[in-house]
Amino acid sequence: MHALDAAVLFRLALEAAPPGTAWHAVADEGDAVRDIAEVIGRRLGVPVQQVPEETFGPLGPIFATDQPSTSTYTQAELGWKPTHPSLLEDLENIRP
Repeated sequence: MHALDAAVLFRLALEAAPPGTAWHAVADEGDAVRDIAEVIGRRLGVPVQQVPEETFGPLGPIFATDQPSTSTYTQAELGWKPTHPSLLEDLENIRP
């Protein structure tokens, strides 16, 4: 999620959310780790290949499992609408 979208959501949560509630601050829903890696690799001109989970040590299970989330409820309840580039769109702007 873009930092400016996050800032708007934090303001809305501070102003309108009941105490103790939690919100999903995601603008992109369902971006696979592999898709993120492929965009970064392509933009930097480096090959992307699958590696064993153990390559990442204790963080391996996080990278090996896509963990989709949604902000549908957050958007409906707080009136939040992300308007800035998505993660994959923003990664397209990487300059090597």
